[in-house]
Amino acid sequence: MTKRRLDQLDVAGKKVLVRVDFNVPIDQGIDGIDLYDQRLRATLPTIRYLIDQGSKIVLCSHLGRPNGEVVEGLRLEPVGDRLAMLLGRSVRSVPDNTGSVVANAVSQMVSGDVLLLENLRFHPGEETNDAGFACELADIVDCFVNDAFAVCHRAHASTDGITRYLPSAMGLLVQREVESMGQALESPEKPLAALMGGAKVSDKILLLDNLLDDLDHLFIGGGMCVTFLNALGYLTGDSRIEEDRLEFAREIIARAEAGKTEVHLPDYVVIANEFAAEPDETDVMHIGDVPDGWYIMDIAPSSAHDFAEALKKCKTIIWNGPMGVFEMPKFSQGTRRVAEAISSLNGVTTVVGGGSTAEAVEALGLMDKMTHVSTGGGASLEFLEGKELPGIAALPDV
Repeated sequence: MTKRRLDQLDVAGKKVLVRVDFNVPIDQGIDGIDLYDQRLRATLPTIRYLIDQGSKIVLCSHLGRPNGEVVEGLRLEPVGDRLAMLLGRSVRSVPDNTGSVVANAVSQMVSGDVLLLENLRFHPGEETNDAGFACELADIVDCFVNDAFAVCHRAHASTDGITRYLPSAMGLLVQREVESMGQALESPEKPLAALMGGAKVSDKILLLDNLLDDLDHLFIGGGMCVTFLNALGYLTGDSRIEEDRLEFAREIIARAEAGKTEVHLPDYVVIANEFAAEPDETDVMHIGDVPDGWYIMDIAPSSAHDFAEALKKCKTIIWNGPMGVFEMPKFSQGTRRVAEAISSLNGVTTVVGGGSTAEAVEALGLMDKMTHVSTGGGASLEFLEGKELPGIAALPDV
């Protein structure tokens, strides 16, 4: 079903509560916010649209896991300061998310003002989807816009409950997420490829199950490939094997072959004699020769090249998960080479799942070279798995 869009909601001159996702690494200080401000930048189109409509914009977000208590190190004011720099106008932060302080601040707003409420998760009612807390948020505004795709898989007071009390719509970011990933799932230009990585097969079971029958190519790297290689009888040294997923890996390979989906696994891998950022020894080894006591850390340059060449045949690429232990620079090159190859393709739709994959693409400076980079980790994974997201489902149909 089609959900109500921002341009279908009467926001002109109205007080608009906008749920955003400003859950950025504040523990790294202002530098951390500056380096990882993709989520702030992603909300700018919605905020600017509302400014142009003469709305009074009240932003709300969570930050970290304060578990319903005030944690001084998780206040949102530093994030508001960074948003003001990006927006080019003042953003007023208030030290609460409901109550008289908030009501007074909202009453003083004029058209085009931007106000940032305090961390929603300081209130115990946020994560329990408490109706009373949702009502308190609703009481200070005229309508609601959900522009926080990254938390749409959570039925919280600010994503689900609040829609029962206010005229609501999805923001431009959520609309873009739903349309981009929806098209990749429902009507992709063929050939269609899925590039799967990350640490565990278990994290991608439903995703693989949902996508496989439509795929022309399936590429598997990262820690995932260890279990798949082991399932095929290859030696994987001391690398972590998901013993309870070996049969699933075999079933996926069998289904792929039966359905004429070409499966791509690395022929060569980068290995280390310890699972560490700076191991004593590293080597490049054929997948059949990984010795005991060594760990698979990345796909080798030759395998990254093979992946890149095969990806040139595809018209739609869905990517979820790095090709190696990307957070360790020594083992980030497989992800880098594949990302650079994808970003250089012309006439190809590239949809990048959120979480660690988006972080890798952002760190490599390739955000603008991809068709769509999701802002949601768990939310994008569940969407691609075919699940209904509570924060989307709660919005009215049109």
